Amino acid sequence: MRKFLDKLYKNQSLIYKYFLYFLSIFCIVFFFPKGGKFKYEFQKGKPWQYENLYAPFDFSIQKSIEEIEQEKTRIKNAQIDYYRYDQAIVDVVYEEFENQFQSVFSKERFTEDQLPTLKETGKEILGKLYENGIEKKTSKDRPGRYIYLVKNNEAEQIYVNDLYRLQGVEEATRSILDNKGLSDFYSFFQDLLFDLIKPNVSYDENLSRRALDEELSSISYTRGTVDEGKLIIAKGEVVESDNLQLLNSLKEEYESELWTDSNQYFILFGYTILVALVLMMLFLFLKKYRKHIFENNTKVTFIFFNILLMVFITTLMVKYNEAYVFVVPLCILPLILKTFFDARLGLFAHVLTVLILGFVVPNSFEYIFLQTIAGIVTILTVSELYKRANLFISVSQITLIYIIGYLAFHIIHEGNLDNIAWFTLGLFLLNGMITLFVQPLIYIYEKIFGLVSDVSLLELSDTNSRLLKELSNKAPGTFHHSLQVANLSEAAANEIGASAMLVRVGALYHDIGKMNNPTYFTENQVTNVNPHHDLSPKDSAKIIIDHVIHGIEIARKNNLPDRIIDFIRSHHGTTLVYYFFKKQQELSGEINKDDFKYPGPTPFSKETAILMMADSVEAASKSLKDPTFPIINEFVDKIIAGQMQADQFLNANITFKEIEMIKKVFKQKLTNIYHLRVEYPE
Repeated sequence: MRKFLDKLYKNQSLIYKYFLYFLSIFCIVFFFPKGGKFKYEFQKGKPWQYENLYAPFDFSIQKSIEEIEQEKTRIKNAQIDYYRYDQAIVDVVYEEFENQFQSVFSKERFTEDQLPTLKETGKEILGKLYENGIEKKTSKDRPGRYIYLVKNNEAEQIYVNDLYRLQGVEEATRSILDNKGLSDFYSFFQDLLFDLIKPNVSYDENLSRRALDEELSSISYTRGTVDEGKLIIAKGEVVESDNLQLLNSLKEEYESELWTDSNQYFILFGYTILVALVLMMLFLFLKKYRKHIFENNTKVTFIFFNILLMVFITTLMVKYNEAYVFVVPLCILPLILKTFFDARLGLFAHVLTVLILGFVVPNSFEYIFLQTIAGIVTILTVSELYKRANLFISVSQITLIYIIGYLAFHIIHEGNLDNIAWFTLGLFLLNGMITLFVQPLIYIYEKIFGLVSDVSLLELSDTNSRLLKELSNKAPGTFHHSLQVANLSEAAANEIGASAMLVRVGALYHDIGKMNNPTYFTENQVTNVNPHHDLSPKDSAKIIIDHVIHGIEIARKNNLPDRIIDFIRSHHGTTLVYYFFKKQQELSGEINKDDFKYPGPTPFSKETAILMMADSVEAASKSLKDPTFPIINEFVDKIIAGQMQADQFLNANITFKEIEMIKKVFKQKLTNIYHLRVEYPE
């Protein structure tokens, strides 16, 4: 049991990677839409590249989305609305008419012979007005000429103008009175009917909507069928509108029939194998070409998290509405990975992610092509994200590539630029705007995963920051030395294509450990008193060596990133404190060499190697007397040759050619610093 636990502990990092690998496979396959995959790829305007295709079974021809929308629009335009007739209101109006008739047509004004005629005329007016009813005021637009009037639970189709409105009451009243020769009595009927008549017909929204829904539900989504064995498309035939609809119908039917209880596990198994292969390629790439990333579980988790995030968002968009698939800012993935790691890893991960998404997106060839090109443009254009304008320029270029690629595919499919889907172009613009969100996203990732971007490095390089100000106050000589080393390192990094910003920040902080005992370092000694005279060589060496340990402690206390702490830890490698080592040798013959050696490690990147060279060259250059170019040339060669002889650059992934280029930069810079001036006459 103990051996098992020991083995488990020793291999915990590898076990975690296996866990992450299988968890990622499960999540991606789980995200995928549930369904089979049609075994043929086809596009409108391109020849059919396979053998003659015959219908494998009977299937229905699906109508296009445009055809279905046209049918829905036709039904909506032809809809006859329902209106409800309220008999209760009519009964109340007749009752009020009986009550108020005598007050308007009194016996004092009219004769006994006139009153029955006038009363019958009033009832006739009401009968005409309420034959189909008086419509209540409504904002409903009536597209047709007819309506259904629901009266006594029976719907009768009538002409829309057979309904009266309150404005038409006056005209109907006057018309009846004129026909009967009673026009002189109009004012009396107006007084009687003005407050009496009430609308009794209203638009029935629920009944109209139910009727419309029934009509829409009766729409057939198919038009005809294709019998088994019928030729659908021949080899070499161009995919056009007619056979494209047949192919799409067959594809939909095939995928729905393929996903059955008996087949779904086989399909999921196939998806799992393909996704596992893709993610395995990523692991192998990291293990072979990015070993320092592969060995860091946090960084591996970060890479897989971003891939899973992009797959999740894209599959979610496909399930919601596949037309919006291009609004997902997939180029954020290579942009972020390039920011925190390097361009090659960013592009490799992006291409693998696009291959995974090719299983689920519509028109996978177009999608893979456009996203791959956009990813390459992202890698080639995005640089120095700490400069705000660069991100806007790069995102504009990415958006332009999307639009150009889409228009090119449109020309291939349609043969012209007619009927361009401006909505899709709008999606590309929205994609670009969302991509700009990468700046705050980088900041969030830095805090969560402890990574460092160029933006953070720019902030750390500010010499007005609290820690560098403290260094300049406590150890001004060391601060000046750090600035000189930063300038040398930055120039050398630019020459060989290393990260100039990273090495500059590392140089600014590499000697912060000297703040604890500043006077024990010669650059900070302002008097002739040297405190090392009162110490043994071994104790002096310990103080000098400890500035590395103190620097790491100060850096951690001030939350400096690990990538900067690496420079503090490795800028002396495992070299000797040579001055005190030789001094101890003079005092006693037998000494322990490890007491005078820095703890290391040796530089393990180009940037840390550059800092070691620049630090040694700059510090030793202070001892040069009357420097000339030959002296500086020999001096730089000697310093760096000594470091190479001490095997300080074996793990730094730096070539002899690059070291020669670095030496050349140092010589030019030091010559400029120690340039000879002419003597001015007194």
